Amino acid sequence: MAEKFQYLSPEWRDEAERRLKAELSPERMNHITSSMSNIYLNCPEGKKRFLFFKFDNGELSELLVGDAEPPEAEFRITGDYDVFARITRCELGSQKALMTRKLKLKGNMIKALKLASVADRLNKVLSGIPTEF
Repeated sequence: MAEKFQYLSPEWRDEAERRLKAELSPERMNHITSSMSNIYLNCPEGKKRFLFFKFDNGELSELLVGDAEPPEAEFRITGDYDVFARITRCELGSQKALMTRKLKLKGNMIKALKLASVADRLNKVLSGIPTEF
């Protein structure tokens, strides 16, 4: 059986970066230039955590995880750890989570909805990582 990575651990981040760079070409990412900080509340260890993505012309240029204040981003999305875990496992779509207020968005909602299909591609790749939640 393949090694399982602890969700949001440094090892999971490294595997996520490797897979995202290998599987998502700038064309598949619609050459977007944007950044997003996902803020995880109610994490299992009791901390607040973040997952930060930055894309430049469709290429992943930064992927960070941590429990401090996240970098400034075009989009700041806040929600419970369990909601983000369901999205990462492709059990819940990011657009539906936003529209049902399971996630809160700071940023341009219209642009965020236009980028929803790109976020779904990203989550599809992340869902392939053997992960311990």
